[in-house]
Amino acid sequence: MTEATAANLPERRINMIEAINEALDIMLTRDPDVIIMGEDVGYFGGVFRATAGLQAKHGKTRVFDTPISECGIIGAAVGMGAYGLRPVPEIQFADYIYPGLDQLISEAARLRYRSAGDYIAPLTVRSPFGGGIFGGQTHSQSPEALFTHVSGLKTVIPSTPYDAKGLLIAAIEDNDPVIFFEPKRIYNGPFSGYYDKPVEPWKKHPDSVVPEGYYKIPLGKARHVREGEALTVLAYGTMVHVTEAVCRAKGIDADILDLRTLVPLDIQAIEASVEKTGRCLIVHEATRTSGFGAELSALVTERCFYHLEAPVERVTGFDTP
Repeated sequence: MTEATAANLPERRINMIEAINEALDIMLTRDPDVIIMGEDVGYFGGVFRATAGLQAKHGKTRVFDTPISECGIIGAAVGMGAYGLRPVPEIQFADYIYPGLDQLISEAARLRYRSAGDYIAPLTVRSPFGGGIFGGQTHSQSPEALFTHVSGLKTVIPSTPYDAKGLLIAAIEDNDPVIFFEPKRIYNGPFSGYYDKPVEPWKKHPDSVVPEGYYKIPLGKARHVREGEALTVLAYGTMVHVTEAVCRAKGIDADILDLRTLVPLDIQAIEASVEKTGRCLIVHEATRTSGFGAELSALVTERCFYHLEAPVERVTGFDTP
């Protein structure tokens, strides 16, 4: 069932963790080749409880704990995928993913090409990412740009419970490796950017309405968050909610696009918005230098140059470790 037909399903309000858990449960039930693996994902149910109850329901051969070895987790998942399984490894925090880069870049991303299509690596690597929870330098990084640079990998970042469920199902069913980054700052509610204000729980927010059962959102299709005429804003993850709150508070007539997936990128939606507004602002929480915003800026300048009324601008995190 696609996004268009999901409207026919019963709906209720849930948070992003619950939406992710539902997506995993549905795929474990629908496809016997789907397995979940990672540190503390089994009996404990994950450090953020995203896999809670899944081992008890589906068994220890479908949902199981691994040693503390990101290289081993991803390497094993690549091998499983090559021989017919559809693994969903979890890396506990995106900050821990670096030991697994060799397996992701040298093996997962290249397997289809290197084997002329004889083998594929249909793994979906889930990982909480981003800051805003006072987690320090080892629990707050946003490394998405590293993966968008690797041909053969897809990169997905949801911003709502509805998107988290539909995009995760689509990612698991995809025959190519997908990096699925989950903005942990908005696991339990959207963040406006104001630390001195309480976070509104998802269940009080309209974007928390999630259909029951199976549906998926195609990778590579952006979401139009807000219609506007004065400025195009490109954002993803937590920054979608921050930019929306700022534009609402300041009365900015912005056309806001939630990219949803960085690779593949919905360049048609971006072009249409920029051609309408003539201005473009890119917002992400990752560091500025060589961040994904630089790629977006280049693409907008190349494709929309004669429609731009001003230079493309970026609002990003600081260049700090």
